[in-house]
Amino acid sequence: MAFYLTLMSKVKVLYNAECPVCSREIDHYARMSTAQSLPVRFDDLNRPDLLDGWGISAEQAAQRLHVLKDDQVFSGIPAFIVLWQSLPRYRWLAKVVSQPGIYQVANWIYDGMLAPVLYRSHQRRVSKSKCRNGT
Repeated sequence: MAFYLTLMSKVKVLYNAECPVCSREIDHYARMSTAQSLPVRFDDLNRPDLLDGWGISAEQAAQRLHVLKDDQVFSGIPAFIVLWQSLPRYRWLAKVVSQPGIYQVANWIYDGMLAPVLYRSHQRRVSKSKCRNGT
């Protein structure tokens, strides 16, 4: 897979800050990015105004990680690869996960297991929030 892009362009990451798993992982990347002054911005999908320019719905955003680089939106494992390429300490992981075989297995695990579980968790949090707010 040819996911190796130039580092000079800004990377935007769209993630669910209300998801404990997602926020923990992305907060780690954000701290690293800030400490190294990297051109990576992290947007919480729970702020609908931040979806402008992404070309995806709030529902699509909640289903998996999305990354925008060079006007191209990546989702799922390709999004992780683009993000990892932007973080010097994780470039090795981008190279490993991009390898044939490993890439397919990573996609299968993320698309078939992890993303659906995290999305269902997100839906439960949204439902509980609506019940508490009486909507």
